[in-house]
Amino acid sequence: MTHLDNVVAHLAQPALPAPTHRRGTTLPPHRLPHLPGRVTLPEQAHTPSPTAVEWFNHAPEDTLRQSLLGCLRSLRWAHRLTDHRPYPDLDALLAASDEAAYDLTATDLTEALAGETLPSLPSDTYDVAHTALSAAHAAYEARFGHVFVISLDGTPPVERLDRTLEGIRSRLAHDPEEERVVVAEELRRLAAERLIGFLRDAPL
Repeated sequence: MTHLDNVVAHLAQPALPAPTHRRGTTLPPHRLPHLPGRVTLPEQAHTPSPTAVEWFNHAPEDTLRQSLLGCLRSLRWAHRLTDHRPYPDLDALLAASDEAAYDLTATDLTEALAGETLPSLPSDTYDVAHTALSAAHAAYEARFGHVFVISLDGTPPVERLDRTLEGIRSRLAHDPEEERVVVAEELRRLAAERLIGFLRDAPL
């Protein structure tokens, strides 16, 4: 029996019971706690140019907000980033992105999660992997009521399946409040990654 077969068998067990309590109205106190095994965002291979930040500072407000929703589907987050312009440099913009993400309420997180899709796999991923991942996502959504999100930035494509499956398996053991903290952190990281990509492709 292969490692992947073991994962499939493990995830084929009945889904864990639904949470017995509802999430609170806001995130836990202002800053997220340290998450074991997590590191800061790696240095980007192609850092957006200062011209891209200048473009961000002067882009039409409505157009920019709509584009930012493609990075994180939170109106509060998009409004914060546009309303606090101008930014002197990329570091300041990313710091503002983090700050806005930390301040999202439970309602904001629900809004953001509704815009997320499942992590993609390489096109040549074999069928049994898709079976394992489908079972894993089904177990996770039955447990927490929303899609699984994870930042795979810096993870080689050949390792993304294992990283995703391991993430789901470990996080299924969380209670809803613990998982909400992790989800908020993953969304923050995803927003920063997508914002950098958005700036790289800015119409300068």
